[in-house]
Amino acid sequence: MQITEGMIVRSLAGHDANRFYVVLALENGKALIADGKRRKREQPKAKNLRHLAPTAVVKPVSQFGTNEAIRRALWPYNYGGESPVISK
Repeated sequence: MQITEGMIVRSLAGHDANRFYVVLALENGKALIADGKRRKREQPKAKNLRHLAPTAVVKPVSQFGTNEAIRRALWPYNYGGESPVISK
């Protein structure tokens, strides 16, 4: 499966191995990934495509407009279970 923008991927190598990220863009054979916490949307990490494992989940990049939206989308993958409901 080919990695595309908006796909949720798992890191295979590096200090962030086995963490899930969202692919915000692809450029020069690298994916720009963010998790909304350690790697913010404003400063995504450039990661080699060989070091990422694709998942079957692809969402529109526009859905990941804020760091909070990215964290909420990745919660079930990184922490398991249901996403926490925050009442305001």
